[in-house]
Amino acid sequence: MRIHFTKMHGAGNDFVVLDETRAPLNLNAAQYRWLADRHFGVGADQILSVRPPRRADADFEYVIHNADGAQVENCGNGARCFVRFVQQQGLTDRDTVRAQVGHGLMILQTLPNGAVRVDMGSPWFHPDRLPFAPQHASAQPGPPGLCWQLQVQGHDPVDFALVSMGNPHAVLRVADVDTAPVTTLGPLVEHHPAFPERVNVGFMHVVDAHTIRLRVFERGAGETLACGTGACAAVVAGLRQGWLEGEVTVHARGGVLHIAWPDPAGSVFMTGPAQTVFTGDIDIPEELAP
Repeated sequence: MRIHFTKMHGAGNDFVVLDETRAPLNLNAAQYRWLADRHFGVGADQILSVRPPRRADADFEYVIHNADGAQVENCGNGARCFVRFVQQQGLTDRDTVRAQVGHGLMILQTLPNGAVRVDMGSPWFHPDRLPFAPQHASAQPGPPGLCWQLQVQGHDPVDFALVSMGNPHAVLRVADVDTAPVTTLGPLVEHHPAFPERVNVGFMHVVDAHTIRLRVFERGAGETLACGTGACAAVVAGLRQGWLEGEVTVHARGGVLHIAWPDPAGSVFMTGPAQTVFTGDIDIPEELAP
């Protein structure tokens, strides 16, 4: 099967974007994995599909598959690339776009300076919404539902904040993000029994009340150069615990994001870049190992 694609990135978090507004491609998990493979396919952290909406209040449906082929609920950096894509492809002439995603509706606005501002919706903390199995962890003092501790084999007890931005995040505060055990501890927390559908693991270094440095080990993708929902989750965790205040600048390895949560009962807003890298056509094998 020969398909057309666009390669994009948001702060180094990279994507293959597919236009399925005219007809579905009907790719399977193995084909998504093949596209994401950096040796045999195009190479990406996630595959983004743009489809017609299935609800009347949305302009498009935005569907995300991780590099391991699994579909996930949300991707903030991908959302910024998504809205740039539909504008550049002439699929819309609007500056503000409403996208249907796994957890509901996302509102995206392109700004005059080229950045994209995304209404990421409200964070969730209830275990049933993440999902999270609290019997495999212990609650810790702090804001209700937020602070927990895990026992992880070969490591000291792991304290983390539990936040969902439509997808689940465990946020760990570290003294130095450069030396944090992202690639060793990250997969152990990702696959811990406390997280029935796995979890994204953020390692947050608080620089000051308005600045953090962040690395994220994403479920199904490994460490990425940036994670939009992870940046939102980290800032929400920091604000709720009194470590941060106001708008926060998040320094990821691939770039800078700006996160604001002006109303604790309302939406988190993320602003950041979205860049097109190249376009092309590729033949996807019809028969791949499942």
